[in-house]
Amino acid sequence: MDGEVCVVTGATSGIGKATATALARLGAQVVLVGRDRGRGEATAAEVAAAGASPPRLEIADLACMAQVRALAGRLGALERIDVLVNNAGLGGTSSVLEMTDEQWLRVLDVTLNGTFRCTRAVLRQMVAQGHGGAIVNNASVLGWRAQPGQAHYAAAKAGGMALTRCAAMDVASHGIRVNAVAPSLATHPFLAKVTSEDLLADLAAREAFGRAAQPWEVANVIVFLASDYATYLTGEVVSVSSQHP
Repeated sequence: MDGEVCVVTGATSGIGKATATALARLGAQVVLVGRDRGRGEATAAEVAAAGASPPRLEIADLACMAQVRALAGRLGALERIDVLVNNAGLGGTSSVLEMTDEQWLRVLDVTLNGTFRCTRAVLRQMVAQGHGGAIVNNASVLGWRAQPGQAHYAAAKAGGMALTRCAAMDVASHGIRVNAVAPSLATHPFLAKVTSEDLLADLAAREAFGRAAQPWEVANVIVFLASDYATYLTGEVVSVSSQHP
């Protein structure tokens, strides 16, 4: 992926950070998008050490339309965009019986609407460029499976899967591919803040290997979908899971 410009949202930790690092190692010019400047600068230093050229850092809250518009304007100034990885998302745990409108809307606005806004902005630029491109969305097996307390997150991820399939058809004639990954359980430094240790242990026990995936294991599949090894895949959601029923 030498010289390809790859934008990664939610890039300052977990799967996003692992994906940005993997892309940099393959020679890509990476653009990191995150909300926190401190974490962004720390991630940029790590990604720079892995790649041939230093990454570009963009700070934006994807739940804010004004900030997404401003981000799109800055990205539009780039000579090209070859890949967009929509990794930014927000989770939480709450029963539908107790979930507030604010909890529901916040998760959907970051996880689904943010993905839509970035996808729309980058697709418009890719179409104008006229040389194809690839978008990879980070969905979740919860888009298919039920789990208590995850109605908002599951609905957002299922929506992301549908967005992936439909957007792929909208831009297929332009040679642009849109796919998604659906991890089951991946280690993440902030996961414990929204999920109990008991639940994490139970979810890990359900995996065939008895453990959660490492972020780089999911990132490898994202990079595959973004690369020329996947030129005939579009509108697909690839499960990255060892979970049995």
